[in-house]
Amino acid sequence: MISPTRRKIGSRSGRAAQIARQLRQAIPEVRIELTHRSPWELLVATILSAQCTDQRVNQVTPALFRRYPTPQSLAKSETVDLEALIKPTGFYKSKAKNLVGCAQAVSNRFGGHVPNTMDELTSIPGVGRKTANVLLGGVFGKPGVVVDTHVKRMANRLALSRSQDPEQIERDLQAIYPEAEWTAMSQRLLLHGRYVCLARKPRCGACPLFDVCEWEGKITR
Repeated sequence: MISPTRRKIGSRSGRAAQIARQLRQAIPEVRIELTHRSPWELLVATILSAQCTDQRVNQVTPALFRRYPTPQSLAKSETVDLEALIKPTGFYKSKAKNLVGCAQAVSNRFGGHVPNTMDELTSIPGVGRKTANVLLGGVFGKPGVVVDTHVKRMANRLALSRSQDPEQIERDLQAIYPEAEWTAMSQRLLLHGRYVCLARKPRCGACPLFDVCEWEGKITR
């Protein structure tokens, strides 16, 4: 049964704080599910994760990093060999081009080290704000709001943003939550969307946010 109306629950700021509390209880510890041992490996894995599951990326990256362990080695890779290694992640031709461009930029412009600022990261081929925020929050300890497809869905369903534009959603979440909470909060929204509030068949019966959710498509218990 689909709820016929949207139930208003307190002020936006009050609801936002309650959502944060309940997600914190449901997901006390957050971690990036892409396997990595360094900022460089996380950067590569995040680029590969576009339109692909983290699980699939984690199956591909061990062989990729054995073959090309450094930005310098990947920058000199043969296109055919690289495409073959990353083909299971999908869109492998464009991803291979981005990875080589990324490796060349990191090698030539940043001395082989992944930069740690938004402007520098987004100057690298294949790196947008989402990927940059993964790096900033995940390995550099700088607050960042990651807006992927799951966070976008959660922000809209939970009425934290009315926008469909990832950059606007990022700004909306930054305005709602304290800077110190940006990384963990966006990661919790991501995990909640990945495992509970699914795109096609949301698991409303198992949702820790059921009482504060105002989404019209919520399936009543």
